[in-house]
Amino acid sequence: MSWFESLILGLVQGLTEFLPVSSSAHLRLTAAFSGWEDPGAAFTAITQIGTEAAVLIYFRKDIGRILSAWTRSLYDKTWRKDHDARMGWLVIVGSIPIGVLGVTLKDQIVGPFRDLRITATMLIVVGLIMGIADRIAARDETGGRHRAAKERKTLKELGVRDGLIFGICQAMALVPGVSRSGATITGGLFMGYNREAAARYSFLLAIPAVLASGLFELNDAMETGHVSWGPTIFATVIAFVTGYAVIAWFMKYISTKSFMPFVWYRVVLGIVIVALVTFGVLSPHAAESAG
Repeated sequence: MSWFESLILGLVQGLTEFLPVSSSAHLRLTAAFSGWEDPGAAFTAITQIGTEAAVLIYFRKDIGRILSAWTRSLYDKTWRKDHDARMGWLVIVGSIPIGVLGVTLKDQIVGPFRDLRITATMLIVVGLIMGIADRIAARDETGGRHRAAKERKTLKELGVRDGLIFGICQAMALVPGVSRSGATITGGLFMGYNREAAARYSFLLAIPAVLASGLFELNDAMETGHVSWGPTIFATVIAFVTGYAVIAWFMKYISTKSFMPFVWYRVVLGIVIVALVTFGVLSPHAAESAG
């Protein structure tokens, strides 16, 4: 991998990790359209350490409170009803599905799931489902001609059942084209949570899964030597800087704006990929790495 490739891929990772458009799909597509070798699941996982570092810094106050309260709840029963302590436990509960499926489906994640036809299908299908969830949320928030606006749930109302459902939605993002934030936020909107609550829990929930995946791939790469370390570290730094800016923008955006621009973008991109593959312009396995 060249330094120029790592620059572009790092920018793509940072720009798309927190938007509901699928960062893994965009890394895959950037390589395919540019004629580069597929950066692979290991590169994606390692550069995600950079974007998760951005999450740790942006939400540092929330994370600090959660860790402190959760730790106290381990030995002081009076803290177990505290909201921040419960959030700590619910992040753990919500991380179980992706942990189990990530290990179980590892061979599929690095192989068949990277087929561009699957990526395109997921972009379209999840995009349409996201659009439905967004319309339901908008209807609740504004009300209709014959009813008042409906108060949607906040994270104070999050329980074990909803935490697991959020976690199952996150696990769907193991397939390129789904989008971790897109799937979890969509699941949250269907369950009645407001946009800010769904996005905040989505970002917090991603921390254990992404860091664990990144560190696992980092250790594997150190043992096998299959990663270009200089360009990969450079891409990770670029992803961190870009990702932090995107988080700050996105958290302000979702408080007042619809997800429909992302829905249309996903659907159009998916259709374009299907057309290019169907007419032989692009191979469904374009730019796949040999390893």
